[in-house]
Amino acid sequence: MLDGIVWFFQNIALAFYNLGHALTHPAAWLDWLSWDGTAEDKQSLMRFIYYGGSMELFFVVFTAFLVVIVLGAWRHRIMWGVVRALEGLANGIGRLFAWAGLLMVFQQIIIIFTQRIFAASEISLGVGLVFNKDVSWWAEELKLYNAIIVSLCVTYTFVQGGHVRVDLIYSNVSFRTKRIIDMFGSLFFMMPAAVLTWMYGWYFLWRHLVVPKPSASDTLDRLLTKSRALRWNVETIGFSPNGFNAYFLFKVLLVAFAGLVFLHAIAFFCRSFLEWREGEESEGRYLDKDTLGEGEGSYEGAH
Repeated sequence: MLDGIVWFFQNIALAFYNLGHALTHPAAWLDWLSWDGTAEDKQSLMRFIYYGGSMELFFVVFTAFLVVIVLGAWRHRIMWGVVRALEGLANGIGRLFAWAGLLMVFQQIIIIFTQRIFAASEISLGVGLVFNKDVSWWAEELKLYNAIIVSLCVTYTFVQGGHVRVDLIYSNVSFRTKRIIDMFGSLFFMMPAAVLTWMYGWYFLWRHLVVPKPSASDTLDRLLTKSRALRWNVETIGFSPNGFNAYFLFKVLLVAFAGLVFLHAIAFFCRSFLEWREGEESEGRYLDKDTLGEGEGSYEGAH
C-alpha cells in the first residue's frame, strides 16, 4: 500500500521533468515528421508511438489537470479560462466538421445521378491533377463522413446539451447536488472511458500504419530495437475490390474521439466545480450555445 502511494506521487513529480524534457528535446520524438528513412527518423517515430500510449504521458496530463484544479480553486478566473478554452475548442471543431453532413448529402446525390442517370462507373474530382475512383469507392467513403460527425462533433454536442441523458434522479435533486453528480461522472466515467479508448485506439492505429507492429506491452528499448526494421505499411485493404481503401482514417478518428472526450471531461469537471462553488448565478456562465434566433422557443416546443 505504502509502495503504491510512493509510486503514485513519484510519477506526479516526474511528470514535470518528463514534460520539460519533451519540450526541450523535440527532435527525439518529432524528427520523423521530416521523413527521410534514416535511423534517427525511425527511432524518433518509435519514441512517439511509445510515449503516445505511455504511463509517462498519462501522468503528464493528470498532473496538468491537478495543477488546473489547484490554481482554479485559488483563482476562479484561471479555471474559467480553462473552461472557455476547452469548450471553445469543442465548439470550433464541432461547428467545422458538422459540415461533413452536408458534404455527405451532396456526395450521395452525385452518386445517384452518376449511377442512375449517366450510367457511369467512375467519378473524377479535380482540375489538372484528377482524383478518379470507382463509384463504389465514393459510396463506401460516405461512412467516413458519419465517423467524422460522430467522433469530432461529440464534445460540441455535449456543450450544446444535445446528448440524451436519463435524469430520473438528477432532475429531482438540488443545484449543488447536480454539480457533485457531474463532477463524479467526469472523474469516474468520462475520463476512464476516454483513457481506455485512447490506449486501445493508439496502438490499434499504429499497428495498421507501420511494421514491425508495435504493442502496448513493448518497452521503449524493445521498440527502439524494432525500429531497425521499421517501414511504413499503411492499411489500404477495402471490403470490395474497388471500394473505399483508407480505413486507417477511422482509426485516426478513434484516437481523436478519445482525446476530445478526455479534454472535455476536464472542462465539464471544472465547470461543475465552479458552478458548485459559486452557486446558481454562475450556471451557464460563458456557455457558447448555438441559437436558432427569434422563435427558437416555439421551435423547440414543437419537438
